[in-house]
Amino acid sequence: MSAPTVPRITPEMAHELAVAQKVCVRPLVRRVIDQADGTESKVALPCNSTREDVCPSCADKNRRLRMQQCAEGWHRTDEPPRAAPEVPNLDGGDVLEDQADDEGDEGSRRVRSTRRRDDVPDLPRVPCEDRTVGRAFETPDGKTYRPSMFLTLTMPSYGAVKANGTPVDPSSYNYRRAALDALHFPKLVDRFWQHVRRCAGYKVQYFAAVEPQKRLAAHLHAAVRGAIPRSLLRQIVKATYVQVWWPSFDRPVFVHRVPEWTGDGYCDPDTGVMLPTWQEALDQADADPDRRPAHTMRFGSQLDMAGIIAPSEDANRAVRYLTKYLAKSIATTYTDPDTPDPEVEAHVNRLHAELRWLPCSEACANWLRYGIQPKNPGPGLRAGDCTAKAHDREHLGLGGRRVLVSRQWSGKTLQQHKADRATVVREALLNSGIVAPEIERLAASVTLPDGSPRFVWTDTRPDPITYARVILESVLERSRWRAQYEQAKQQRAGESRSATDSDPDG
Repeated sequence: MSAPTVPRITPEMAHELAVAQKVCVRPLVRRVIDQADGTESKVALPCNSTREDVCPSCADKNRRLRMQQCAEGWHRTDEPPRAAPEVPNLDGGDVLEDQADDEGDEGSRRVRSTRRRDDVPDLPRVPCEDRTVGRAFETPDGKTYRPSMFLTLTMPSYGAVKANGTPVDPSSYNYRRAALDALHFPKLVDRFWQHVRRCAGYKVQYFAAVEPQKRLAAHLHAAVRGAIPRSLLRQIVKATYVQVWWPSFDRPVFVHRVPEWTGDGYCDPDTGVMLPTWQEALDQADADPDRRPAHTMRFGSQLDMAGIIAPSEDANRAVRYLTKYLAKSIATTYTDPDTPDPEVEAHVNRLHAELRWLPCSEACANWLRYGIQPKNPGPGLRAGDCTAKAHDREHLGLGGRRVLVSRQWSGKTLQQHKADRATVVREALLNSGIVAPEIERLAASVTLPDGSPRFVWTDTRPDPITYARVILESVLERSRWRAQYEQAKQQRAGESRSATDSDPDG
């Protein structure tokens, strides 16, 4: 009687198993050669994607890391240590812009009036205390509270919408303004935090997430450390605006023609006349005495504010809500790929069509469409093919980072938070006599007696069967580590109970 046939694991089976066991579904496979004995092994490195449609396991891991970062900095009672700044957030992050709306110009500055618009209220400017934690309040019964806030800011309406977020009348819906507001949303957010810090009297710290509403207009959820009067926040929102002083881009010049690169710049393909450079276009615009901003944007009237006290279920719920959609792309946040809504898809496509041709920055290739050379041009630029993420359908104008964290939020970078999580697991294993295998395994610092590296890492392109096998090995390895960690936790809990039982006064 022949032995039963063992079914071979397929890439599809490996993918489903990896998702179920929270293992990376598309690892970077590397070949490692042990020069001590000549053996070769395959190692899977996680892709670390933040998108669940790319890798659900890595996206969930990154979302949980952000939850830890948010919770750790929100309700601090002591000042966090000053940490090195992370990569700038969302086209500038916590580096706030100047209200003067100046333009840089290769060593000089193009300065415009700093006078505020007549249709916005003035804001108070109070002395700023050197603190980031909120004030504590004591009740008559002796209890002390240090409240913080959960804040939501939205963009204005661009036209009436239905329950599913799509326009009632697509022909009158202001897609152009919606697209421009999305492209310049980071500037408005930076300006808002600048005003908050000028008016609140202390160095306000925040953890914020950028998301689209059903109508695909950007809005901001923010955990704010400390409490700010609601009336003051409403005043700040009304007084916050951004003016974009760009050359006019109302009328396309090159629709069916494409400007040509001459080696020194771009010219009209029919006449050979050079297109005005970015600085020349700005000079022409500034010469107009009746010139107005190319775009002005403000927040909408809807403003949600809630006081939060920790520890509480409200605080935990707010942290989960802040990070709820971080693993989703902008365009698919409110769409179901399995049952698409034709109206929603048409709404997304229409907004994307507008975003494709609008300039996203001074260096955007789309300026060629309006007869202007972008800043610092080079060969190969073509209107409609700007490489910035903001033009992509999955980003819909929000091409920056989805998470904005002020520099003194927790006093740690995201990598330091990640190291903290790994340290907790490693110490639990070491306290139980288990050495975490990833500390020494295949480390690049391990050397041979002659000083050369023992392990040599190289790239490899595995076939589907090898790829599935590597994923399976990762699943088994993770299961073994998880079992060791649970054993270590149970052992530590048992030791704690024993110590308590042996010392009633302890």
